[in-house]
Amino acid sequence: MKMLKLFSILVLIIALNTSCNKKAQQQSKPNVLLLYMDDLRPELGCYGANQIQSPNIDLLAKNSVVFNNAYCNVAVCGASRASMMTGMRPAKNYFKNPFTFIQEEQPNTTTLPLLFKQNGYTTISNGKIYHHVDDRTNDWDEIYRPYAFAKNYTEKDIDTSLVPTKYWQALWKDYKLPKNIKAYAETDNGPAYEKAPVNDSVYIDGVMTNKVIRDLKRLKNSNKPFFLTAGFISNHLPFNAPLEQWEKYNPENIHQPENNYIPKNAPKTSISKWGEMRAYTDIPKKGPVTSKKAKELIHGYYATVSYVDALIGKILEELKNTGLDKNTIVILVADHGYNLEEHTQWAKFTSYDTSTRVPLMIHVPNQKAGTTNALIELVDVYPTLADLCNLQTPNNQLEGKSLVPILQDKSLKGKDFIMMKNHNGYTIKTPDYAYTEFINLETGKEITRMLYDHQIDKEENVNVSEEPEYKAVVDKLHQILRTEFSDNIQ
Repeated sequence: MKMLKLFSILVLIIALNTSCNKKAQQQSKPNVLLLYMDDLRPELGCYGANQIQSPNIDLLAKNSVVFNNAYCNVAVCGASRASMMTGMRPAKNYFKNPFTFIQEEQPNTTTLPLLFKQNGYTTISNGKIYHHVDDRTNDWDEIYRPYAFAKNYTEKDIDTSLVPTKYWQALWKDYKLPKNIKAYAETDNGPAYEKAPVNDSVYIDGVMTNKVIRDLKRLKNSNKPFFLTAGFISNHLPFNAPLEQWEKYNPENIHQPENNYIPKNAPKTSISKWGEMRAYTDIPKKGPVTSKKAKELIHGYYATVSYVDALIGKILEELKNTGLDKNTIVILVADHGYNLEEHTQWAKFTSYDTSTRVPLMIHVPNQKAGTTNALIELVDVYPTLADLCNLQTPNNQLEGKSLVPILQDKSLKGKDFIMMKNHNGYTIKTPDYAYTEFINLETGKEITRMLYDHQIDKEENVNVSEEPEYKAVVDKLHQILRTEFSDNIQ
């Protein structure tokens, strides 16, 4: 009898020890907090944009590795997010436009959140992560996206409902002024910007931020590591932000870009007609906006940057208050950039640097911060986070490379070239050049091309693809596109 009791006690001790070891192992795994921006170019103080007030993001940057030459693989929301979250570059038949659904175009992939979920992480999608709220819902333990004007919206539903895709445009047309709410209800449209005298928690991103803060308080007491997201929409049209954020900027200090003209020798097909913005009620259907309107739009964009910055400050403060900052990787990234009248354009989904270059910073606890000029692409994010968390990646899926070596040695040069696709424009970006071929998608044959020498023309004001002295460069980059990325063209 005594031996039986001793045996029972021994079994109990072993079981408790196993449980404690498992719990300790789970807690030792790093958490991940993904701050996902929409339409945000590197228009931040930490990137040298002195006119922008972004103190909270700048503080995060001081404690992170900041990538100066990070590029999206496709400059439109749906396709870019699908590309980054699967680690796959866009191709002729998938990840093409804002209407991308991963579950339709690449249903058998192991997405980034699914990888974390399969490895014991709690995965939470807050705000805009996938472009569509009802895409790949099983990748997440929780999905949350507040809706202001959805037809089946009620206060009760705000934490739980998955509103069908056709309603989700309400996410970004989140007006607060009565006249704009009325215009939207009557016409399904409204103005391209709004400044309402409301506090930060009233607009969609503020509501979402409060949910992220609640999650952090809850996750503090969890035995499982987490992959937690905050997907912001505010840098997207319409440029809606609290009046307080607008008042941070003096309108007299808002200026239009100097290169508000079509680049010399640029192909016509490279210039966007900015159809997205023209849908708003205060934007002309043809021709340019007035200088006054242009400055108001730029002012609105700046206000949304400061708005998101304030919300990120609240999230990072709560991360620290909970003590979770000591074991949480924080990554801030945007799906693509945006043209603020550069080359006459108010748009993304172009092959120009203002559309394709994005902010990217990665904070790893106890790792030295700094900046790097390494050339990288957003398909590198997936293998990087997997590497940092010691997760086995899926076979024959990822097209990017882990950035961990660069995080450890900021002097590494990164890639020799990367590929981007925007509609029928295929771009090869190197540290020195940006070369784009516009291709007939049916035949695969070149229609026209452009080359910008980023050593002397980072703003891309002169297309030099037909200049004799650049023939060797054009030939080389054409060859890289047609050999290294032939599968993305065919």
